[in-house]
Amino acid sequence: MKLSSAPIFAVSIVAAALLSACSQNPTQEHTAVPIESLKSAVVVQYADIAEAVYEDSLITAMALRDQIQVFLDHPTESNLAKAKEAWIAARVPYQQSEVYRFGNAIVDDWEGKVNAWPLDEGLIDYVDTSAYGEESDVNSLYSANIIANKTLTIGGSTLDASKITPELIAEHLHEADGVEANVASGYHAIEFLLWGQDLNGTNKGAGERPASDYDLQNCSNGHCERRREYLLAATDLLISDLEEMAQNWKHAGAARVALLEQSSDQGLSTILTGMGSLAYGELGGERTKLGLLLHDPEEEHDCFSDNTHYSHYYDAKGIKNAYLGEYTRIDGTLVKGPSLSTLVQQAQPSLDVTMKARLMATEAAAQVMVDQAMQGNTFDVLIGMNNTAGNQVVNNFIDSLVSETRTTEEIIRLLDLQGISLEGSDSLDNPDSVF
Repeated sequence: MKLSSAPIFAVSIVAAALLSACSQNPTQEHTAVPIESLKSAVVVQYADIAEAVYEDSLITAMALRDQIQVFLDHPTESNLAKAKEAWIAARVPYQQSEVYRFGNAIVDDWEGKVNAWPLDEGLIDYVDTSAYGEESDVNSLYSANIIANKTLTIGGSTLDASKITPELIAEHLHEADGVEANVASGYHAIEFLLWGQDLNGTNKGAGERPASDYDLQNCSNGHCERRREYLLAATDLLISDLEEMAQNWKHAGAARVALLEQSSDQGLSTILTGMGSLAYGELGGERTKLGLLLHDPEEEHDCFSDNTHYSHYYDAKGIKNAYLGEYTRIDGTLVKGPSLSTLVQQAQPSLDVTMKARLMATEAAAQVMVDQAMQGNTFDVLIGMNNTAGNQVVNNFIDSLVSETRTTEEIIRLLDLQGISLEGSDSLDNPDSVF
């Protein structure tokens, strides 16, 4: 799938015209219209990147579905490993989309279906009760094990779960009984089904689910047919959810229309809200600082696969994309156009230089986590108690996100954008409350 190049071409002309006008030191009356046009072009470019990144997320989810089918047809350890690789590849574009969550209500309302975490995995399948426990005071479905049970009691009513379908998962199981930890759909449900529990704590190692859990001829841990049903149903549901969001960002799609019907300043506010809220409250706080404070691997974002280093890296890259107005598609195509960087550079060049430096520093800090993971020191290892060096690696990433957010706030003030409220985090703002 290819995006239309028309919007990018049009906004490039606007940007060129603005640069030419500025070189002649025009009066405010002469620059007002081009600057407003550039603002609008920046917002259109942001929407074009959203279209591209959700299309790529859909493409890689479909590739994951194909590889899962290969695995189920021939349930070997080698094919399971390839399905896991496809899952990791699918995370690359999706994580770069998360900057669209904050500020775009349509995305935020939808996001929980595909990326909710952490999850009480005992809802879905068997667990090691010595590590997981058998029940929860706040979740009656904590160890319901849908795969092993064809009926479930939810809210006093009996649910027929004899056939596991996308509809059953979406309409009855996901966040069942109003409990957010009952995550039955999305990337992390699929991750659990591929890897199984990670029982290594803050030691090296990810989940080790055997391929035989899906082998009808040599079934381990029982209920292999239903486990196969669940894996396929959850993956099909992920694809249909991503199809919905990809469509929302196409021409006349609901998310694109909602964004572009705002004023250009409101559109810029949406972009900066997403950047600052993801960097500070979500990524810096809830996904990183919280786990470090508690030294708890259960707070790891991709906790079954130990892929959190890459999830964090690409979340940070998504913020950088939003500022620079560019995104590299999975086929290598560069989607690039007018950007916040262009606007800030025109108004205060030194601040643009600072913001780019902050973004690069965050990417470098994330790269250190990736490099450590390549040596077996994944995120859950780095946050372990008494791992002073590992804790510092993670803390450096957090500090860079905080600095980046402070510069984002400076940009908001520079552009005189009103009514922006960035997400906070108790883990950063009031760490004592975490304990």
